[in-house]
Amino acid sequence: MEKFKSFITEAKEEDYRLLIISNKPDKNEFFHTTQRFLDEAKNLNISAYALMAESANIVGGQVWNSGDEKNKFDISTEDTICIVRGSVARRDAYLDLVSQLEKLGVSVVNSRETISICVDKYRSALRFADTGVPTPKTALVQSEETLQSSLDIIGEEYPMILKTLRGSKGVGVIFIESKRQLNSLIQLLWKQDEKTEILLQSYIKSDFDVRVLVLNGEILTAMRRDVVKGDFRSNYSQGAKVKEYKLNKEERQISLNADKAVNGIYTAVDFIKNGKDTFVLEVNSSPGTEGIEEATGRNLIKEILVHFKNRENWRWVSEETGRYELIKLEGIGSIVANFDTGNSARCIIHADKYDVKNGIVIWEAQGKKYKNKLIKMSKWEKGALAAEVIERPLVQIDITFNGTTYKDVKFVIDDRTEKTTKCLMNQDFMQRAKVMINPSRKFVVTDKHDGFEIFDENT
Repeated sequence: MEKFKSFITEAKEEDYRLLIISNKPDKNEFFHTTQRFLDEAKNLNISAYALMAESANIVGGQVWNSGDEKNKFDISTEDTICIVRGSVARRDAYLDLVSQLEKLGVSVVNSRETISICVDKYRSALRFADTGVPTPKTALVQSEETLQSSLDIIGEEYPMILKTLRGSKGVGVIFIESKRQLNSLIQLLWKQDEKTEILLQSYIKSDFDVRVLVLNGEILTAMRRDVVKGDFRSNYSQGAKVKEYKLNKEERQISLNADKAVNGIYTAVDFIKNGKDTFVLEVNSSPGTEGIEEATGRNLIKEILVHFKNRENWRWVSEETGRYELIKLEGIGSIVANFDTGNSARCIIHADKYDVKNGIVIWEAQGKKYKNKLIKMSKWEKGALAAEVIERPLVQIDITFNGTTYKDVKFVIDDRTEKTTKCLMNQDFMQRAKVMINPSRKFVVTDKHDGFEIFDENT
């Protein structure tokens, strides 16, 4: 019975709250994938709420839709994960909601930066080029005067593909068969909206494309979509037939590289084949699941929600900090810490000397004595050849950094007399604090301090 109770407790601790930012279509109902997330969350006893971008309110730790004030949804940095859906990405005003949540410390799938890259086909193409992801030749058309130079970039061969920078589900993707058609269409688009951004891509003939779902750097599944008869597109929403697809080693790696290029958490990578060659067309930051669940016969929404029950799979937008920052240790005071991105081992704090008696660590630094409960004696290998195994006491200390207090941070007590600072922070704490270190800068979010520290201006 006790084991059963323990299991229930552990399972309960893994629960989280799900916030979905979405839009409503013309009919007064949710889009398919949004509704699927709500239904599966209910089945898994996960509290869920769909926040409509058109009527969203975010105040403090609560969100709600206008007209639904009695049904406010509580959010927190530790317990809420937000999934951003579809057309939210089409308006900057809607994306501001994502930024608000990121600033509040909510884990968002995907980040505003990732969404902004994916929704902009030219930015995506540039990322692919920078990271070596194979993609069709691409050029941006900025004006009638620069049209020819854009054509020269991709090689003026017809047919070619014209895309508006912001389109989805195959909308805004046009098959161009001649220079005359191209000129006429561009003139029409710019007459309707002179700010329309146009992309030209070389056409790569293929009878199908492949959609690959990537979740936190791992392949979830893939499907093949056959080109619609009488069309050149293969979108499920356009009537394409779908079936499960088995990726080869090269296709898997290309898909993972494309996802990494946009720093995705949950994405769909679309590619086509030309013989043995693979070309990535785009990465979608909010893939629908209707077609791919049909193709695979899997409950992918449930798999995604279960995946996020593990908090290690959550990601937050990192705040930039310097390689040296001021932290405050409970019972000790302020100290300059070295945020070492290469330190995957342990946090360390300096002691001139220490003693362990009856489970208590008594240690001295700069003429002051401190006491902490011993967690354990920590052992690790020292030296370039790991020729020496050393043992040092491990303690827990609460830290306040950048306005937030972090409980029970583990520190090894060791002599750092010869080191730059008397405190060294590790990768685990940086992830916990959601910070990204800029190695070229010092003291980005805090001020230099002259207290309990050793600091060399020349380092």
